[in-house]
Amino acid sequence: MSTFILPNARDAGGLLPLSRRRLLQSGTMAVLAGAFSTPLMAQEAPKKGGVLRIAAPFNPSSLDPLTGGAGSDHMLLYPLFDTLVDFEPATLAPRPGLATSWEFTDPKTLVLTLRQGVRFHDGEVFDAAAVKAHLDRARSDPRSSVKGDIASLESVEVLAPDRVALHLNRPDTALPLILADRAGMVTSPKGVAEKGQRHDREPVGTGPFKLQTWNDNDVVVMVRNPDYWNPRLPHLDGLTFRIITDLNTGLRSVIAGENDFAYRLNPQQKFVADRTGAGKIVVASNPTIADYHLVFNYKREPLNNVKVRQAINYAIDRDAFNKAALMGLGVPAQTMLPPGYWAHDSALDNYYAHDPEKARALLKEAGFPNGVDISFFGNSDQASQQRHEIIMEQLRQVGIRTTLISGSNADMYQRFMIRGEGDMIMTLWTGRPDPSLPFLLVYGENGFNNAGKVPPPPELAAAQIASQTEATEEGRKRAFAQLEKAALDHALSAEIAFVPGIEVYATRVKGYEPNLLGKPKLNGIYLAD
Repeated sequence: MSTFILPNARDAGGLLPLSRRRLLQSGTMAVLAGAFSTPLMAQEAPKKGGVLRIAAPFNPSSLDPLTGGAGSDHMLLYPLFDTLVDFEPATLAPRPGLATSWEFTDPKTLVLTLRQGVRFHDGEVFDAAAVKAHLDRARSDPRSSVKGDIASLESVEVLAPDRVALHLNRPDTALPLILADRAGMVTSPKGVAEKGQRHDREPVGTGPFKLQTWNDNDVVVMVRNPDYWNPRLPHLDGLTFRIITDLNTGLRSVIAGENDFAYRLNPQQKFVADRTGAGKIVVASNPTIADYHLVFNYKREPLNNVKVRQAINYAIDRDAFNKAALMGLGVPAQTMLPPGYWAHDSALDNYYAHDPEKARALLKEAGFPNGVDISFFGNSDQASQQRHEIIMEQLRQVGIRTTLISGSNADMYQRFMIRGEGDMIMTLWTGRPDPSLPFLLVYGENGFNNAGKVPPPPELAAAQIASQTEATEEGRKRAFAQLEKAALDHALSAEIAFVPGIEVYATRVKGYEPNLLGKPKLNGIYLAD
């Protein structure tokens, strides 16, 4: 089994610096270091101009970072919005973004010093007042999908045009990296006020690109922001995302030169690309903290019964899934934290070993001696259908009968997560910069992946708070062990396998850096002659 180690590396924003020696202190880390080394090698001076053509497998759920929920949105949000805190691609260690520095002046006060000379796409000045307006909307807007992310935020105080204080209701050492995700993607107060819900489709950020066109399920066109605060970026004149939900078609479009970049490919496409794209494209495969998992709506029968959820976990043969669906390139999962990751408790690595007899016994104890029927939601593309069939057959063997309901990623998300339809859905959870956030978003009462909005068990809620309030890495590690154990005991999801980030791109595409989230950031790319 492949593993990798990621230290809880922190910077001057209340955290500790990361050294290369520490990063490479494990032998298994050499795999990760090698995987991320190539894009960082010295290259020719970036060329200006050109449009990067991208085969995108999903239509966005929203281009307002505070109202969308799909993890696949990030690839389109990153060009439009800077985050208050950024992260190092290979380690997820925090680094300056729209905030140039930050510090906890006391355990419940985080002060951000903001970058000056930044303007939103509508010409409005980015300053502390704009940050306050954005975070106030994130906390209070009925449509906000990030309320759970920033539950510790009590109020925002403008100290100066370039300084803002975040007053918390409890210590939250995870907050800097939480601000490296959706909650920290600052939107223009004027743009939001003028557009209202139209801001979902007409977003106004500070990023290196501006939205020009979004035609649903067809194309998203972005153009260079000529007033971007970083004079070195962007190199490109624009980005064109062609929505191509069939991954084979997306891959072929890059090999044929119709597009320049494709992401979120499956291992099957990697082998095809290796065989047919030699000399024409670059095939990249890098470790990520993204995993396939089954999300349960445990507000509904029969998945409100913990024994049924445990039975599903015991019924799944994760090794077989990895071999059949991921060509052996994945890593079997037990929790949302991968083996070898700094916050993961290795004692839990085989918690739900494949045990069909145990699964059948649990169904009987739950009052279903003749098995149980559940509705199973998922995406309709060919690769997703294959993954569904593997899981459905494994569940069938223990008496869990599934009815598959499939459609587009956006439609399935809306129906399952927002409307509360269905019992179970298979999704690719793409991870977040701080490891506390996945647990908050998937299991927290207000988490956007908690379909039934069921409050978490008391021990999980306590461990969640501890994972965000502990000031030391060792203290956080203990809290994460309790958090993982509580999620497993209550079988709040079924984690299946961590996946590699597989991208293919034309040889003229330069400057691309993969990241551990498996969510490509395209802002630094340029096109060579």
